[in-house]
Parts: sequence; C-alpha cells; structure tokens
Amino acid sequence: MNEQEMSVYEHIEELRKRILVTAVFFVFALAAGFFLAKPLILFLQQTEEAKDLTLNAFRISDPLFLYMKFAFIIAFVLISPLILFQLWSFISPGLYEKERNATLSYIPISVLLFLAGVAFSYFVLFPYVIRFMTDLSSDLNISQVIGINEYFQFLIEITLPFGLLFQLPVVIMFLTRLGIVTPSFLGKVRKYAYFALLVTAGLITPPDIISQVIVLLPLIILYEISILVSRRAYRKSQQIQMEEEAKDVVAK
Repeated sequence: MNEQEMSVYEHIEELRKRILVTAVFFVFALAAGFFLAKPLILFLQQTEEAKDLTLNAFRISDPLFLYMKFAFIIAFVLISPLILFQLWSFISPGLYEKERNATLSYIPISVLLFLAGVAFSYFVLFPYVIRFMTDLSSDLNISQVIGINEYFQFLIEITLPFGLLFQLPVVIMFLTRLGIVTPSFLGKVRKYAYFALLVTAGLITPPDIISQVIVLLPLIILYEISILVSRRAYRKSQQIQMEEEAKDVVAK
C-alpha cells in the first residue's frame, strides 16, 4: 500500500469519525427536539398569521407527522454549529494556520446569517404571502379549508430556504479562501447572478411583483455584500500565501 493510498484511507477514516460524532450529537439534539416541538407548534398557531385561520387535520397521522417534522428540524438547527465545526475540522489541515483561524470564525457568522434569513422570511415575507393568498381566495369567492400539515409545510418552505440563501456571503468568503472564486469573477458574472436571483425570487414567492421585489432586494444586497467580503478575503488570502512562501524561503 503506497503513501497516497494510505492518505486516502486516513481521510476516509477521519470523515467516518466526524460523521459518527455528528450522528451521536444528533440523537441528543433530537431528544431535545421532541421536548421543544410541542411548545413551538403551539406558539406558531397563536401568531397573528395563524390565529384567524382554522387549521384542520385531514388525516389521523397529520399531527404525528407534524410533530416529528418539527422535532427533526429543531435537532438539525441545534447541531448546525457542530456540523459546520466538523466540516471545518475535516478541511482545516489543508489550510494555512491563519486561514484556519479565519475560517473558524465563519461558524458563528453562518449561524447568525441563517437565523437572520429565517427571521426576515417569517416576519416580513410570510405575513405578506398569507395576506395575498387570503385576499385572492376572497376575491375568487373561495372558502379556504386549511390543513395544519399544509400550513406548516408552507411555512417551512418559505422560511428555511431563506436561512440557506442568507449564507451566500459566508459561502463566497469560504470559496474565495479556497481560491475557487475571485472578486473579479463575481463582478463579471453579476448580471447572470442577478438573473439567477430573479428566478429564485419568482420560484419561492406568489406571482405578484411586490412579493418578488421584497425577496429580490435583500438577495441583491447579499450578493453585493458577498463581493465586498470576497475582496477582503482575497486580499487576506494573498497576504497569507506570500507570508507562508517567505517563511518557506527562509527555512530553506
């Protein structure tokens, strides 16, 4: 067995250990999720958007599926910092020491951006969408009978993707540190990125211009912030690389 094969096996073993650690902590987080799911579901039913709606269970299993779904979502949110740390630990040996310290700081930033995205979607976009759907039903003389499973599924599909979309600056910063993207590249593809963001806004919002603008504007702002972040990360990455190369020359 040559050195390269040993290295591959060592990487696989390291990855297996980190997945195992994450799985163990996920079990504990899931146990916490079972305790937190009920009060969270009850709280969300008392909000202004839901209190005027009559939520129905169309199947006997709907409450159980809803409870389990929230328990798993809560568990994943709770261990998301651990997942990011395990990912960082797996790739950090391939980074310079200063890059390892810098990328480690991405974890709390990523969590905060996720929570900001969920909060923006829940407090700004979701109420508007609910009002839009309700008004449209009234205009069409349609009496809505809303299933509780469908209501919360819609809520999840609106909020969680925004938590992921708000990760854009962190993802761009990380890819810049790895040398995969550069600020100049992001500037050149700006118009294509805007088009992609416009399509994304159209896919996750009702077919009206106001809701699409509500979604598109923060996404464009996030992309521009990502370019600024990429420039800063690129300069630091270049500086670190030159410092390490200078150390290697001195050592030789």
